[in-house]
Amino acid sequence: MAERRRGRELEDALLDAAWDELVERGYAGFTMDAVARRAGTSRPVLYRRWPDRNHLVRAAVIHASERNPVEAPDTGSLRGDMIGLLRRINATRVHLATIMSIQMAAYYQETGTSPADLREFAKAGRRNLLDDIFERAFARGEIDPAHVTERMKSLPFDLLKQEFFMTFRPVADAVIEEIVDTLFLPLVTEGRKSPEATRG
Repeated sequence: MAERRRGRELEDALLDAAWDELVERGYAGFTMDAVARRAGTSRPVLYRRWPDRNHLVRAAVIHASERNPVEAPDTGSLRGDMIGLLRRINATRVHLATIMSIQMAAYYQETGTSPADLREFAKAGRRNLLDDIFERAFARGEIDPAHVTERMKSLPFDLLKQEFFMTFRPVADAVIEEIVDTLFLPLVTEGRKSPEATRG
């Protein structure tokens, strides 16, 4: 007789099953019955934790994103940190971005939300990866905090996501370097000398 799952083990199994259903069928074909069958449990077990499929799908997406957490690198320079972070996202987030774009379309329509809303919900209570990167860059004097806006900070990631959505594949490393070197860095360092230029 199989050992009865409880607590975190059970919840992880339910969320894994929900994510697999979402990947295979999309939100339009996502049902609580199908998730219960895949997880080898009953609908009441699901409903005790999530009141409807909207809440379960949202929890499954967050669960999937947390299975491979992305950490902010500390290379000693803003350029190195941004390229390193984009590389880590490129290596681990293409599949998730594709699912959130294609398979979740019906979810956004039904709930009146957007991918940005879901992302903000997932980030609630967690420190933004960019905070550490930019605080170090400010302290090193690489950029002026009065000049850098939130939209500037998010630009490299918005461009990377656009590449994901156009190809559904990881981008070439040269693309990441181009985003940082030709678009991001000139924008955030406008009017300032690099530490290398200052030493020269």
